[in-house]
Amino acid sequence: MTTDYKENLFVLIKSLSKSEKRQFKLFVGRMGSNLDSKFLKLFNILDKIEIYDEQLILKKRVVSKQQLSNLKAHLYKQILISLKLNPSHQNSKLKIREQLDFATILYNKGLYRQSLKILDKAKILALKSEEKYTAFEIVELEKLIESQYITRSMSNRTEILISDSNRLTKDNNIASKLSNLSLQLYERLIKAGYAKSDEEFKLITKFFFERMPKMKIENLNFREKLWYFKAYLWYSLLIQDFLSSYKYSMKWVDMFDKNPEMIKTNPVFYLRGNNYLMESLLLIKYPGKFRITLKKLINNIESPNFPKNDNTEVLSFLCKYNNKINLYFLEGEFEKGILLIDKIKNNIIKFSGRIDEHHIMVFYYKIACLYFGCEDYENSIMYLNKIISNKALKMREDLLCFTRILNLIAHYEAGFDYHLDRNLRDTYKFLIKMNDLHSVQKSMIKFLRTLGDIYPHELKESFIGLYNEIKVFEEDPYERRSFLYLDIISWLESKIHNKPIGEVIKEKAKKINRKERHSIEHL
Repeated sequence: MTTDYKENLFVLIKSLSKSEKRQFKLFVGRMGSNLDSKFLKLFNILDKIEIYDEQLILKKRVVSKQQLSNLKAHLYKQILISLKLNPSHQNSKLKIREQLDFATILYNKGLYRQSLKILDKAKILALKSEEKYTAFEIVELEKLIESQYITRSMSNRTEILISDSNRLTKDNNIASKLSNLSLQLYERLIKAGYAKSDEEFKLITKFFFERMPKMKIENLNFREKLWYFKAYLWYSLLIQDFLSSYKYSMKWVDMFDKNPEMIKTNPVFYLRGNNYLMESLLLIKYPGKFRITLKKLINNIESPNFPKNDNTEVLSFLCKYNNKINLYFLEGEFEKGILLIDKIKNNIIKFSGRIDEHHIMVFYYKIACLYFGCEDYENSIMYLNKIISNKALKMREDLLCFTRILNLIAHYEAGFDYHLDRNLRDTYKFLIKMNDLHSVQKSMIKFLRTLGDIYPHELKESFIGLYNEIKVFEEDPYERRSFLYLDIISWLESKIHNKPIGEVIKEKAKKINRKERHSIEHL
């Protein structure tokens, strides 16, 4: 992230829409004497400048250097209050929390019956929205009021509140354990990657089942099932059981399809569930189902009923365009993917500061693959170099490794022999640092190293030799993921049969779509 976006207040102001800025000024205006206040003047200064510059702010003589920190904190708070009042940011969570705040105020004023009446309505909304942590807070406040014998309510009121409290405690405990497990599995995936041996498989499986709480899934409600499916999804991805990852991501999305009202309260989970579903379909190479899922998701997020805010806008962009490219990869339609590049670049600029660098670099890798599939090797190299030259980049090592391997292949295809030697040396230096180099990666590097010594009439036999060497790994549970980042098999087939790689992949996609997929349709 650039230094322009290191100042939190500056980032917040730059994220505001025109209507939100207008509302903030009206909000300040209603304060009367604050119309010309210092914090509004600071707001106007920050709104106009493009780069955060503290010296420039001080030159405006609105505030002294000693007061600036407190003024920024005050302005930050006032902007958040203004945003909270904006109807576009109102959702069930905020409404429930607001009702709980009102009930607390009434309780403190001694207006107990009014407080209980609001709490009862807030609890109904919280339970309907699966906001059970807040529902538990509501019940605890109800118990506090009842414990003072101030309502003279019916005797069964105590039993009802105790029953509510026990049920919510149990549900929240299960949800907490499942969410903890899900987070631990995700951390394991980010830090160590996928299982690379039987020993790692056993360790992950032991870790998972020791922490999975004992329960019957049919007794779980929406929120608990969501965490349950998410935990099993991460476990399936970690052990590279892609059919199971399809199964649990499908169950995740089906829950939202059967409860469409939950999309409004949990749009992020809805988007992520669909994203994992399409990732699973990519892993098991099922373009037909992938296309249907993507079309359905795009129709939903572009409908007027889908919740629109800054967060969902960014996530929708990432989900939509990443998966559009993935579909073109599955079907070999690289030319169609090229048409998306300008839109992707424009949106990266539009959401600057809200998309982390990792996601941007993943886009660059996919764009490089699109150009490679279209045999535009120079543009492919240009985008790969954006990743390789980024020294501060935090990406998974396996993706960085295939970035460098694809770079070598693109240099070979482009005929850049001089650059190929230099890139081979740089790639070797990088790979030495990796402790978990796969057999497919080792074979590719060994092959590329010998390219300079192979005579033109021997090339086809060399390609066939490499093809036979790595083809055996295509179904290997610990090696097959290598082919997802870079379709080496299709590239070799294109060289052996003298066909464009896009044509090879298209033929494969047609065969896949014609096959019966009983193995996943009956999961």
